[in-house]
Amino acid sequence: MKTNFLNLSNMKTFKLLAIPFLCLALFTSCSDDDNPTLVNEEEVITTMTIELTPTAGGNTVTLQTRDLDGDGPNPPVITNGTLMANTTYNGSIELLDETDLNNVEDITEEVEEEDDEHQFFFTTGLGTVAYADMDGNGNPVGLSFTFTTGAAASGDFTVTLRHEPVKDAAGVSSGDITNAGGETDIIATFNVTVQ
Repeated sequence: MKTNFLNLSNMKTFKLLAIPFLCLALFTSCSDDDNPTLVNEEEVITTMTIELTPTAGGNTVTLQTRDLDGDGPNPPVITNGTLMANTTYNGSIELLDETDLNNVEDITEEVEEEDDEHQFFFTTGLGTVAYADMDGNGNPVGLSFTFTTGAAASGDFTVTLRHEPVKDAAGVSSGDITNAGGETDIIATFNVTVQ
């Protein structure tokens, strides 16, 4: 019986000595500021501006969605547009983070730098869209594109940016979002009139 008491006493001493060393190890492993872990956070995009310029000359049409309060109570401000029938437009997309209007961040540059991790998808019944830019692996990105309108009509033009899509999945390289996967960075639907 005495032996068990001695072992229990020694065990308590060991636990009391071990606690400061354990705390020291946890503190130093979590507070090492010289070697921070880099985290690639999702982009914050408040504004997407699409410029459509007729290849044969004419006025540029601007489509835009701007949502300065993000998930706040105010809906995004949408600028729709009117396009000419049977016309090919060169399209370009600019992405901004305007949460701080004194320090606007150009997210377009981030998408260009990480083009293998991004792809735009275009959904419309008003014409056809073709990619005009590729990433380093020869897969489409969509910051530049052509939009060829059909006959006079009106309808939706939806633009979706996916982060880390599966670019080699069936149909993705031709612009089909069905098998793309990934996370949606921004999606906007514009009401477009073709006349």
